[in-house]
Amino acid sequence: MGSARAAGADTVYRNGVVITVDDVHPRAQAVAVKDGRIVGVGSDAAVTRRWGHGARIVDLQGKVMVPGFVDGHSHIGDLVGFWRLPDLSPPPVGTTRAIADIQRVLRERIATAHPAPGEMVFGVGYDDSLLAERRHPSRAELDAVSAVQPICVAHVSGHLARCNTPALARLGLTRDTPDPKGGRLGRDANGELNGALEEQAVFLALAAAPRMDAEDARRAFGEIQTYYASLGYTTAQDGQTSSPVTLGLLLDAQRDGTLEIDVASYPKWTIIDDLVAKQGIRIGGPYERHLKFAGVKISADGSPQGKTAYLTQPYVHPPAGEKPDYRGFPTVPADELSRLYATFMGRGWQVQTHCNGDACIDMLLAAVRHAYAVNPQARATRPVVVHSQVTRPDQVKAYAELGIFPTFFAEHTYYWGDWHRTETLGPDRAAYISPTADALKAGVRFSLHTDAPVVPPDPMHAMWSAVNRVTRSGYALGPGQRISPMDALRAVTIWPAWQHFDEASRGSITPGKLADLVVLDADPLTVEPMAIRDIKVLATIKEGREIYRRGETPVARVPFAGTP
Repeated sequence: MGSARAAGADTVYRNGVVITVDDVHPRAQAVAVKDGRIVGVGSDAAVTRRWGHGARIVDLQGKVMVPGFVDGHSHIGDLVGFWRLPDLSPPPVGTTRAIADIQRVLRERIATAHPAPGEMVFGVGYDDSLLAERRHPSRAELDAVSAVQPICVAHVSGHLARCNTPALARLGLTRDTPDPKGGRLGRDANGELNGALEEQAVFLALAAAPRMDAEDARRAFGEIQTYYASLGYTTAQDGQTSSPVTLGLLLDAQRDGTLEIDVASYPKWTIIDDLVAKQGIRIGGPYERHLKFAGVKISADGSPQGKTAYLTQPYVHPPAGEKPDYRGFPTVPADELSRLYATFMGRGWQVQTHCNGDACIDMLLAAVRHAYAVNPQARATRPVVVHSQVTRPDQVKAYAELGIFPTFFAEHTYYWGDWHRTETLGPDRAAYISPTADALKAGVRFSLHTDAPVVPPDPMHAMWSAVNRVTRSGYALGPGQRISPMDALRAVTIWPAWQHFDEASRGSITPGKLADLVVLDADPLTVEPMAIRDIKVLATIKEGREIYRRGETPVARVPFAGTP
């Protein structure tokens, strides 16, 4: 089980439970690594005999080895901007339970950070679905924190924000300001701004958020990479590279050789042509010094928990001030989405599009069909639908027909499952969010993702959510859509590798692939399913080099107060 091209390996890992995620040889005891690649997989005796001469022997002591985790969708670059901002997340991620807690955290930040006059104070991660008041903080409540300091707070979804009066002035927003393209400014009954920002309007506030200096940003990005490695990732995604700051961090880390894990970047559709023209970046890879620009990202609707996702049927309880038939809204019109797909896919670029609501998915399906009609070769680009929360059975069948790859945010079942049942979708639609079992029945491969920094980027919790589909209250949400632990493991390894056109180099423990490996303290395939989220990463190995060891590698900080 390995080539005879060399006398020995650099390292042999033996005495382990090796889950290869390779259907040809699904289980093994030992793995041999040479020059950053896997050269042998099999029994202890066979691998040691063939590859052990002169090799470093690592005794796994019966622990479990799996392929390095591949990130189906997160925003590793955005974490840099949030890394040291006030965390307003609710339990179990943070500690904020009420609007008074939000006010307290913001007052503490002002008291300790001493922001300059006019400097924005920015908090992240509040969740109206879990606040005692079950609503967003108001402009007046943020004014009560400070009537002079600009303050904005971003919703956990990243699709909404709330700002106080000084912040609106700082952003130059008045009652006469038109809604930005793809976004909305909240207004009261008299037409005055109420401090709410929705969808693309949120970027107005983000642009004014405090910036780290270049050295602090580089240090934070290094810490974030270690954090990802501590969770078992060897490949991460920057799921919408949208700012010069993030792009600069990625390119600087590539140039300086400080990328410890591979990063697949998807530049935002509104800036990608400019990046290609001015930065000379090449879309489609390959990885160069651990970075590739894998495709383009489009955001076509909003957040179901934030009630901005574009649905075909109304929300159970529309947002305050909306009519009973409110269904959310698209952030890109259908005709424009079709034009973008035909353009980008015609260049041979992979397009991944954020669509949460089924009306948005209908737009996406029409855009893909149009692109295929214009250029039949576009099918080879493997279009990706990101999140695919409120998905209908006919749309799952269309994914199979059109070769569309969904990356499911299955952790919605845990984090917002109760909210979707009672507040946004009702029990029937809520039970069908992230329909992973039906996708498998239809022959559709998919990945599982965390959308970090929306929730912690923990692949074990993503697996746990898809296997159990249990809400915060303990309710089984759509148990018919549960999948096996083995399929959940595939959805964080080999299937997202395929999503990124990386299936030949990673995603399984197979001779010839990169030695991207993770050692776990328990077997996710045999533990009681509810215990999957408790499994710990003991070591992460990137191309044969250990980049994380539990208890030894310093993890500077975790950007969340706790993990689920």
